[in-house]
Formats: sequence, C-alpha cells, structure tokens
Amino acid sequence: MLKLTETHIQELYKFTRKHFVYHYDVQTELVDHLANDIEDIWQAQPNLSFQDARDASFKKFGVFGFMDVIDAKQKQLGKKYHKILWKFMKEWFSVPKIILTLLIFTFFYALLDLNINENIFLGMMLVLAITDVILAQKLLNKSKKRFKEKNRKYLLEDIIFRAGTFNSIIIFSNFFHLSTFSDNIASIFGKVLFASLITLAIIYAYVTLIVIPKKAEELLIETYPEYELAKNM
Repeated sequence: MLKLTETHIQELYKFTRKHFVYHYDVQTELVDHLANDIEDIWQAQPNLSFQDARDASFKKFGVFGFMDVIDAKQKQLGKKYHKILWKFMKEWFSVPKIILTLLIFTFFYALLDLNINENIFLGMMLVLAITDVILAQKLLNKSKKRFKEKNRKYLLEDIIFRAGTFNSIIIFSNFFHLSTFSDNIASIFGKVLFASLITLAIIYAYVTLIVIPKKAEELLIETYPEYELAKNM
C-alpha cells in the first residue's frame, strides 16, 4: 500500500493555506484527514498521482471547500473561549475580588448620585474607552509578534488575542449613545443599572485584555497537547 512521505505532508499543509486555512491546529486536522483519505484512494487506484488523489479528496468537501470545517472549529473554540471567560469573570464575584468590584460600583454610583454634568461623565467614559483601545492595540501587537516568532498560530490563540479585544472596544463605545443621559439615570434604578454596566465593562476589559492573555500559554497547552512540544522545538 502506498504511503505519504514527509514531502507530501508538507505539500498538504501548503495546500490548506492556499485554501484559506490559516490556523495551524485546523490545518493539522485537515492534513490528517486528507492524508488518510489519499492513502485510501491509492489503495483503490494505486496508479493515481499524488496531486490527482489530493484533488479527488478535496472535492469531497464540496463547493465551499474547507469553509464548513473552519466554521465548525470556530464555533467549537468560540464556545471554549466563552467558558474560559465565564470562569475568570466568576472569580470577580468571590472574596476578595468582590470587594474591589463593589468599590468600583460604589464609585460610579456615587458619581451618578451627585448628578454631575453629563459632559464630565462622558469625559470619564472617553478616558476609559481610550485606555481600553490602548490595551487592545498592545494586545494586537503582541499577537503579531507571537505569530512572527513562531510562524504559526492556533485558532484558540487567535481568539484569545483578538476576539476579546474587539468585543471590549464595542462595549465601551456603546456608553457614548447617551442622548437621553439625564432621563435614563434620574431614578435610583437607572443609577444602579448604569453603575453596574460600567463595572461589568471594566471587569470584562480587564479579564479579556490582561488576565486571559497572561494565561494564554497554559490554556494552549491544555487545549493542544502538541503545543508544548512545538514551542520547545
């Protein structure tokens, strides 16, 4: 029975990249599938060339090629990321971090209760938003540096360094849609609600932009057993 060589395997990696698969873990999964299928095809048609066997295997993925596999992996690891996010968010509602959470909430509630000028409050939101953008940009730069050094990136790694960044910016930008500021926050309920939202936004930004990225290596090793071996190569 014909077997694929290391050269064939590397050609399959190049083939997946050519078809818009940019994450190493997804590439590896597809290369493994293609390799097994090509060897099965060779068993039935031993005279078929590697390229023809590869193309015959690729056709089985349908009109959209690898896109369905990519979408499925994004959903799978997106769910994993949300579980990781939820785990670290929950830590802020246990001692001793719950005390810091309450202090943040109390600070913003007190500001709202003082009925400060809307422009002053929006100025504070702008400072928070700018801080968020700076942290997000630093995280994106770190992501680019990691990829340049390793010349490969994993899907969960990309989510850790990018998804949280954009979500955090979107959350803070929504605080500027306050055309009815005084009406929305005149009541006690409004003040409690708005102070709670700001507090959650700050915690979310801290967790996604600082806490989880610091845990990236640990999370990647936990998800990809081969990651630590590849890192030490």
